[in-house]
Amino acid sequence: MTIGALWSFVVVVGLLTMTPGLDTALILRTATVRSTRQAWGVVLGIQTGTLVWGVLASAGITALLTASHVAYDVVRWTGAGYLVWMGARMLWATWRGETAGDHDPRMASAAGFRAGWRRGLFTNLLNPKVGAFYMALLPQFIPAGATPLLYGVLLAGVHVALGLLWSTALVATARRLRGLLSHPRARRVLDRVTGVVIVAFGIRLATEAR
Repeated sequence: MTIGALWSFVVVVGLLTMTPGLDTALILRTATVRSTRQAWGVVLGIQTGTLVWGVLASAGITALLTASHVAYDVVRWTGAGYLVWMGARMLWATWRGETAGDHDPRMASAAGFRAGWRRGLFTNLLNPKVGAFYMALLPQFIPAGATPLLYGVLLAGVHVALGLLWSTALVATARRLRGLLSHPRARRVLDRVTGVVIVAFGIRLATEAR
């Protein structure tokens, strides 16, 4: 792989990483309302999903996803259902005068990290468009005659590294906003906005064509 090709890949996935979307909303909401530890759980869950998609795409397994309408639709509908359920829970909690997921602060330790990791992982893996994107993108940057799995994992690692750098900035920004959002009403507003965004992503995933 030439340096020029690598930089082209960095630019493409870098712009993708910084584009506001579901991942950004989840990270900012978790870091602002919950805890930095749980926010990093979400971040690492998302990046774990990215690495898994990179391995699957490099091994050619996601070709089955892009070729099979049934497999694609199963993942798509499962992901859409998960997003709508997660967003609806946030909205329902705010209508009840609560903040979604409020519990004993001691749960913001190991259990909070694991919960964040699972949420980030499922959000990423249940989006078949990520797999389709990797299937279309990675082969363009793998040199002829090279081992696809090795180079694919290396490229996915570059994507993960960029994601971690951007997430560091997001978490740091969210921490500065925690004081402004310490009031329960402000937190409910944030949860309502985030809940609507997540539900909208779920509906879009369910209705959007491949």
